[in-house]
Amino acid sequence: MHVGRHAEGHFGRTATWGASPIPWSPMGPIPHAMNEDDMKEVIDAHVLTARHLRDAGLDGLEVHFGHGHLLQQFLSPASNVRTDAYGGSEDHRLRFPLQVLRAVRDAMGPDFPVGIRISAEEFMSPGLTLEDMQRMVPKIVAAVPVDFVNVSHSAYHASYSLATQMADMHFPRAAFRYLPAGIKAAVPQLPVFAVCRFNRIELAEEVLAAGDADLVGMARAHIADPFIVSKARAGRLDEIRPCIACNQGCIAMVELHQSVTCLMNPTAGREAEWGDGTLTPAPSPRRVLVVGGGPAGLEAARVAAIRGHEVTLWERASEVGGQVNVAARITARSEFTHARTWFEERCRKLGVAIECGVEATAERIVAFRPDAVVLATGSTPRRTAIPGAANVYTVAEALLDPDRLGRNLVLLEADGNWPGVATAEHLAGLGKQVTLVAASAGYGSRITIYSMLAVRHRFREKKIRVMLLRSVRAVDGKTVLLEDVTTGDTEGLDGVDSIVVAAGGVADDGLYHQLRGALPDLRMVGDCVAPRTALEAIYEGHAAGRAI
Repeated sequence: MHVGRHAEGHFGRTATWGASPIPWSPMGPIPHAMNEDDMKEVIDAHVLTARHLRDAGLDGLEVHFGHGHLLQQFLSPASNVRTDAYGGSEDHRLRFPLQVLRAVRDAMGPDFPVGIRISAEEFMSPGLTLEDMQRMVPKIVAAVPVDFVNVSHSAYHASYSLATQMADMHFPRAAFRYLPAGIKAAVPQLPVFAVCRFNRIELAEEVLAAGDADLVGMARAHIADPFIVSKARAGRLDEIRPCIACNQGCIAMVELHQSVTCLMNPTAGREAEWGDGTLTPAPSPRRVLVVGGGPAGLEAARVAAIRGHEVTLWERASEVGGQVNVAARITARSEFTHARTWFEERCRKLGVAIECGVEATAERIVAFRPDAVVLATGSTPRRTAIPGAANVYTVAEALLDPDRLGRNLVLLEADGNWPGVATAEHLAGLGKQVTLVAASAGYGSRITIYSMLAVRHRFREKKIRVMLLRSVRAVDGKTVLLEDVTTGDTEGLDGVDSIVVAAGGVADDGLYHQLRGALPDLRMVGDCVAPRTALEAIYEGHAAGRAI
């Protein structure tokens, strides 16, 4: 593939290429509108790449007509406004993509599998629709023989469209299965593939059984558990580590130019050191105490138990889970529950002694006589003092008892992450009028763009007002006084019942300071080191379990 207008050319110091000089986002580079010499270069490069793939021993390849990359940029009226032989009518917009596909097909010969990947729906206007693609795909396969059609959706465009490409847990499972079914109806003679939000084998089986597709691609599910197919084949479905579609370890890392990993599976991306077969038994079993039953503590306990240690886990609350239990109160993020349940079930099957309702003190820990202690005591919400404010709540307090908030709320977002954004959306879904206020120039700044573009879409649907570059100075009765951080001017928001503050946490590290030097092996993991996310917590828990 060639990604076209969203390849910004920093490394090669080259201009961005596209069908027309239309950027992919308001801040994106304006593309060079390709001429026929450029097109020949792209055609030749596709052929050369195809030959490399065949010579390297791959069994087949697909030419990418989807995801808003270069060939789709020619196909779509949203990105192609040319008036020459490569723009305008549907047949003209097909011309260059067909030239690429025909060149690859000719170079590979009739016996080497060559397919296409398409976006069956762009979810934008103007843009390609399923009805458009049901016309275009038969034209493509009639012009150039292909062996399969891999059906995806979206365009690489700074709108809701891009958010559907890597649909997170806010989208229903198998939400886009109607798209491959629609393409299958248009080209019933060809194998059709389905993708996106298939995070359970059972979902894939259901789509195959219904005849909606002939093959289901499960990328993130395989990152979460690379043994998903072999476990299913052996009837061990309960052992499959589930993908929760959080996007935090996979596409968010790609966006940061980092290696892909996984919140649920910290070994992903670290297979050489942490992969299958590297978790070996400890030289001698030890008595291990884990304090705290959130994701970090559960993973530390699980891994230590696999290594053969005798593991006990103490949790202060009546059940394990920690902040996961609070996050799961948000209906649209309920899949986060698996960041508790899967690890808890594994721990119990491995014989970890999980004791809830236990208040761990330094004296009690020392009296337990452990050989090693892992502190996973988490963090407490950071509170913000607002002059004159009577009703100020943390995110946790708001989610656990939303009825006490009243109807008209200000959510002060100072964390840039899911707690603020998702809580605002959840409370609006309960019928509350929510205004999100942030002192920064944006909100949700720590959330991948692949999720945030859908957040903005849902905020608009739920009428959540966003006021940026504003700080809360004081409260007078039901009036919240805001200051414009750029000018210093003030304005009032009237009729506000409560303020909900998302400002991160404060590390609960008191036990570490009390126990430091009193135990032979003392470790800290997760939020008690520094408040972050479950991605870091589970990673550190895994590392601690290995190191004991």
